This record gives sequence, structure tokens and C-alpha cells, in this order.
Amino acid sequence: MLDNKEKIFQQNLNEKAPNPGTVFFVHLLFEEKCEMPQQSVMNEIMKKHLGKVDCFSYSKTSVSFIPKNYIAHFKDADINPQLIITECIKIKEPILNELELSQLWDCPDGTEILEKCKYQVMGMDMLAAAMDYKERANMSVEFIEALAEMFPTCRAFIAGNSNKMLSRKSIVTCDIPKEQRFINYAVNVRFFNIQGTDDMIVDSVGMSTVWLPDVQYHFNTLNPDSVVYHAYNVLSYIYDNECPIKSGDHIDGLENDNMSINVQWNVQYEESLIQPAREVLDVNTGEYAAGNRE
Repeated sequence: MLDNKEKIFQQNLNEKAPNPGTVFFVHLLFEEKCEMPQQSVMNEIMKKHLGKVDCFSYSKTSVSFIPKNYIAHFKDADINPQLIITECIKIKEPILNELELSQLWDCPDGTEILEKCKYQVMGMDMLAAAMDYKERANMSVEFIEALAEMFPTCRAFIAGNSNKMLSRKSIVTCDIPKEQRFINYAVNVRFFNIQGTDDMIVDSVGMSTVWLPDVQYHFNTLNPDSVVYHAYNVLSYIYDNECPIKSGDHIDGLENDNMSINVQWNVQYEESLIQPAREVLDVNTGEYAAGNRE
């Protein structure tokens, strides 16, 4: 059982993660219904963020763009991906379940926003699975930033494959380097206590969108904030270097809450401990490791 503050959640590995490289999509949340922006306005904003684009479909219900600077390399042909924006509709079912609601670390007022926002727009890519992973990540970042400019009354974004929630303000004011923004926008690092023990789990969700592994830590005693910091550093290394890490390798661990070459932690690929079920890079924290390990 997973204990996160007042709520207790059941482990459920019958819940499967999306297939690697699946459609990337985001929910934009609104308190009031908004109209689709004018085509000329959308064209200018998309061009500003993504370079040359073709708007090949425009209606009150959806708008579709081809970002000409991006190519997906399929077996039989190279083609441009597509970016689709839906109309603003009423939210009929909760976007997040209780476990996901417990992991809104990057949007402290997320619960309040979800209660107030009754409408959503969705943005998604199509035909993008065969893109170079960094190209797809860059396109996703530019698309999110274009949507944030296009819909100024949007309160927050939820990345569909990780359920990471960010306020619109945090996106339009983001000043981290562009090459780090995909992880910031679309990868969620989660934290759980294990009920009845001193054990904790930190893991990530969302890296499979760009064909890369998530990470997982099962530990005790360590400061969980430091483990989260470590996880983001490992995720950045995986992203920057197309994940050269193999089972049995060692990575720098934590010493006095900072990453240090003086501490080496073993890693191996395993099935995740927490839903959704997926293969993760498990980081063995040495003397702080919890659970049964070989």
C-alpha cells in the first residue's frame, strides 16, 4: 500500500503504461469556455514558436498544423508530423484519479485549479513516433509554449502521458534552458511512503514518450527531496546522452544530499513497483536501499 499524506492507495500493476512513443498530448484547463482563436492568429503564434507551418484544416471543432521543420522517419517514407488542437469542451470525467492528484508537486494550487476549471482544450501530435527523440521533445516543448500564448485564459496544463500539472504562468515565465524543458513540462517525478514501514519510493513517469526509460528508487533514511533532485539529474543525463546506462552500471550517488563521485550506486532495469506497469531504471541506493534485492 502507498501512503501519501492522508490518503492510502493500492498498488495496481494491472494498470499499464502507454506504449513507448505513443501520441503526446496535453490538457489545457479553463474556468470558462473559450472560442477557437482566429486562424490568422493561430498561424502567427505557431510560426513564432515552431517555424514554418501549414494549417491544413481549420474549423470550430479542431485545427491541424504541419510543422515543416520536423520530419518523422518511417520505414517506407519520411513525412512531417501533425499537431492538432481541439475545441474547448466541458470536462465530463475527472482528468486525474486520486493517486495522480496526490502528485501535483509542481503545481501547488493544482487541486483548486481542477475544482474551478470545468472546460478543456486538448493539443496532441500525430505521426510523430518515428521522429528523432530530441526533435520530438523540442517540438512538444514549442507546441506547449505556442498553446500557452494562444490561449491566455488557460489556467494550467496537464501532460497526458505523465499527468504532470503546471500552471500556465510557470510555462510562459520558464527560464530554464530549452533543451531541459521537455523533462520540466512532461515528466513527473513522484514520491510515496510505503504504509507500515519507513520505506519510500521516488519514481518518474513520462520518459517513454521519447523512447527513454523512467527511473525508480526504493529507499529509506535518505532525504526524499534529495532523491527527487538526484532523479531529475539522472533523467537529464539519460535524455542528453540517449541513455547509455546498462544494467550493472554504477552512477554517482548522494553524499550529504549532493551528488558525489565518492558514492557509487548500482543500477539495473526492472519492472516498476508502482503503476503504471513499465520497465524502469532502478537505482540501488546502497546502504539506504529498501526491499528485497539480489
